[in-house]
Amino acid sequence: MSHAILAERHGGPEVLTWRERPLPVPGAEQVRVRVRATGVNYADIQARRGGQGAGGKLPFIPGLDACGTVDALGAGATGLRVGERVACFPVGGSYATHVLAPAHLTFPLGEGVPNAAAASLTALVTAYNVVTHAGRLEPGETVLIHAAAGGVGHLAVQMARARGAGQIIGVVGSDARADFLCGLGVDEVVNRHREDFTQRVNVLTQGRGADLILDSIGGTTTERGLTCLAPFGRLVIYGHAGGQPAHLPTPPLHRQSRAVIGYSSGHHRQARPQVIRDAAAAAFALAASGGVRVHAAAELPLPEAARAQALVEGGEISGRVLLTR
Repeated sequence: MSHAILAERHGGPEVLTWRERPLPVPGAEQVRVRVRATGVNYADIQARRGGQGAGGKLPFIPGLDACGTVDALGAGATGLRVGERVACFPVGGSYATHVLAPAHLTFPLGEGVPNAAAASLTALVTAYNVVTHAGRLEPGETVLIHAAAGGVGHLAVQMARARGAGQIIGVVGSDARADFLCGLGVDEVVNRHREDFTQRVNVLTQGRGADLILDSIGGTTTERGLTCLAPFGRLVIYGHAGGQPAHLPTPPLHRQSRAVIGYSSGHHRQARPQVIRDAAAAAFALAASGGVRVHAAAELPLPEAARAQALVEGGEISGRVLLTR
């Protein structure tokens, strides 16, 4: 037998329950992974809440990624071996003691990859791709990162630094998070509750604006971002944590060759998995070398998923929250 966290209805963290279930059996080209840790992503919270296209058919197991050891191989699953330490994108959720994952989305881990990084596959891949694949950040450019102390944001800060960004501006919601970002080497921090980020960016860039804006908020934050986006700049939208869509005028885009780009790691997994594989390899190499460090703000036992999600939902955590066994 195995165990998993189930969301049996939509709602607050209290809807998450710890349940026993049969041990899953890997199908063709699948592996079974005995989970060591899984990360809490904001998408997990949106799925639990339901609405706006989030959440699977009830009941469902939350979670996007996990790390652990290969426990069994399905027919045709090649390139992996039982007992191997891996990170994976499971089929049907990751908040479980055992998960099934496609072999082509299961990644062997070198000894140098820390456990916090191994359990942060989605965050690492997303941060790498919004900076490089979607954002096309060039050395010397200015990058503005919303939710910069969050699970993806603090990694995007480090990815941008590794990529040679000239100036990194991070937007946060508290002074404690500002202190955390300064420790990561952010050049300027904007507290969104005290300052208008658009005005601050335009002052810091002498009116030119940011070359790259990484936006996981949506709504008016995205709309206002156009007012501080440089000519030839890219605004990458990879989430809607604010819960509202944005309505963007087109003249500011074509008149100065600006671009608004959408990015989803989940969509790439389905449509262009090689992009995900390339990003995972690059991101884990950075983690192994120390070029990027995943900050685990809290580690809780897997049965305490409700408490873990409440911590992330509260918005005061800097870095990642992990569920471990």
